[in-house]
Amino acid sequence: MAELFTEQAKQYSEARPSYPPELFQFIASKTPDRDLVWDVGTGSGQAAVSLAGIYKNVIGTETSQSQLEFAAKLPNIRYQYTSPVMTIADLQASVAAQSSVDLVTIAQAMHWFDLPKFYQQVEWVLKKPHGVIAAWCYTVPEVNESVDLVFERFYADSKPYWDSARDLVDDKYRSIEFPFKPVDGEDDTGPFRFKTERIMDLEAYFTYIRSWSSYQTAKKEGVELLRNDVIEDFERAWNRDGKGKKVVTYPIYLRIGKVGNACQT
Repeated sequence: MAELFTEQAKQYSEARPSYPPELFQFIASKTPDRDLVWDVGTGSGQAAVSLAGIYKNVIGTETSQSQLEFAAKLPNIRYQYTSPVMTIADLQASVAAQSSVDLVTIAQAMHWFDLPKFYQQVEWVLKKPHGVIAAWCYTVPEVNESVDLVFERFYADSKPYWDSARDLVDDKYRSIEFPFKPVDGEDDTGPFRFKTERIMDLEAYFTYIRSWSSYQTAKKEGVELLRNDVIEDFERAWNRDGKGKKVVTYPIYLRIGKVGNACQT
């Protein structure tokens, strides 16, 4: 699905939310060792940068070269362009050796994956029995009642242009296949709720919308989702309280588990 994000790579890097420290602190508290992380579908490195502040080394893999061009560079992050289809041999050559990774992370990307094949790779690369996989998504932004009502109608209009995988995000990853054991101290694998916030003006909010894969798909089909009348509706709702900048909240839903000793897939 890399092609869906290639053309708007710059918008994606600028508009997409970062993730809160509480999310990474929670994940790190479940990993006994903090030597090596594999951040899959790293995009422009939003998660990799935060992980690099906690773990010794981070390998961020991405199937879109244009996304990697906008990734933040740090000494302990190695970014790696990979094919969308990797064999175990590819994994060993490009990512890490067998049973050498403490944590596999997937931020806002796992719903695109061929999960049975991906989980085989996860189980091969993670340390046994305490290696951890953490996958999260964020759902639609929340601003205030006025803006959110306009957004709700707009989001419904955009649905035909989303890939069916988006349904897993709308379901907060509750129904995504996740055959792993609960991490220590938890009764299940989630989803666990977090949130991230950004201060945005309306133009930044529109930039976020234009970074959607559905927006690009619609555009290719000759459909402008942000029509003049839609923009006017957003402007009226946004300016109703007289404040140009607003706190925009993105709910985050985390699935987290450990690989254990036995193969789960």
